[in-house]
Amino acid sequence: MQKAKAGKEEIILENKMGYMPIPRLLYSMALPMMISMFVQALYNIVDSIFVARLSEQALTSVSLAFPMQNLMIGVGTGIGIGTNALLSRKLGEKDFETADRSAMQGIFLSACAFALFALVGLTLVGPFFRGQTQAPEIIDGGISYLRIICICSAGLFGQMIMERLLQSTGMTFYSMITQTTGAVINIILDPIMIFGLLGFPRMGIAGAAAATVIGQVSAALLAVYFNLTKNKELHFRLQNLRPDPAMIRQILLIGVPSLIMVAIGSVMTFFMNRILGQFTSTAVAVFGIFFRMQSFIMMPVFGLNGGMIPIIAYNYGAKNRERIIETIRLGIITAMGIMLAGLLLLQLFPQKMLLLFDASESMMSIGVPAFRIISLSFIMAGYSIVASSVFQAFGESILSMIMSLVRQLFVLLPAAWLLARMGDVNLVWWAWPLAELAAVAISSIFLRRVNRDIISGLESGKTGRSEV
Repeated sequence: MQKAKAGKEEIILENKMGYMPIPRLLYSMALPMMISMFVQALYNIVDSIFVARLSEQALTSVSLAFPMQNLMIGVGTGIGIGTNALLSRKLGEKDFETADRSAMQGIFLSACAFALFALVGLTLVGPFFRGQTQAPEIIDGGISYLRIICICSAGLFGQMIMERLLQSTGMTFYSMITQTTGAVINIILDPIMIFGLLGFPRMGIAGAAAATVIGQVSAALLAVYFNLTKNKELHFRLQNLRPDPAMIRQILLIGVPSLIMVAIGSVMTFFMNRILGQFTSTAVAVFGIFFRMQSFIMMPVFGLNGGMIPIIAYNYGAKNRERIIETIRLGIITAMGIMLAGLLLLQLFPQKMLLLFDASESMMSIGVPAFRIISLSFIMAGYSIVASSVFQAFGESILSMIMSLVRQLFVLLPAAWLLARMGDVNLVWWAWPLAELAAVAISSIFLRRVNRDIISGLESGKTGRSEV
């Protein structure tokens, strides 16, 4: 927000999200987030690379922990998206008091999420792993890893909400610094704590969890500092921390569908691990590796979305149709370009990607076809991911949830189960392109509906077509 003095009056000028040219605005906001999320995905891969040096069983343990970790990230993302969309919209409407209160309510909800998952870490981690495998070594390693991640998740939820507050006011550069700092600390500590270097005890798989938690706490503390010292558009007052049922409801109406979307992904991963486990634990390990490689490619797209959502939400509040349309078009083109690069990478170099994880001959025979087949869905996924962020920005997260339900539970899992019954694990991977085809069809229908019911009715300073 720009401010200027005129005599004794303070004149509040337009936030950059309302006037800066869209290409410059989107890339200036999204690029720091794309870089930080790229680094975030990189440390997940590095984490797995070091764990793979312990054993394939240790790598499988981390892979089986993914659904719960993904659920935690989903809860934090849902709260952050709900807070971000509401806050940005209120800034666009110049309702600064409500924007301040929504930020504090997001912090309150994040604290509740931490308490919930700390309880899960104390009580449910064992049954969670025993529901996916009967191998004692994999179960023991997974419990020691995930228990630390859950019980010490204050850093994760603190980092996510504080970074969302920075993003919602356009301060994505500081968000990039916090995420990058946490990732670098994690990468440095991984080999030290896993293998017992520099005088540290050898902690094995638990060391990977401890390094992750320390990185998250460091990033959270830095994000708190930036919000208190740099984020002048928000005022953090303790009285606004008291639960406000009406505002919590608004945040959750936007955020819960996003949370459910990620929860659906966790359910899908849980049952996919069971389907693949019928063949061999190596197939489960390959699935885990692919998810990390996929996140490495997709995280920049999610960073792009993080830049798009506040721009769309702000201009929705300001009723500027043309800027919304331009943002959506540019976002779709950019996301599909990123995913095209990812497709080429996994089509041309699958063996080199797998060798990073000390892939055995059996892992290579399963992994190379998996990488090449699943990556065929990448360009379609880029389109669908951007469409989902558009729905969230307008507070229509229920549409994103329906997309996710159809894609992962109604198409992906049933297709994978049917293909697995043919007895060839390599056929299972074709479930992904089939599911993305369904997602593209549904997201296109929903985008037309949003354009008709919401975008076309907004005011605009320009003339022209208003089709997305």
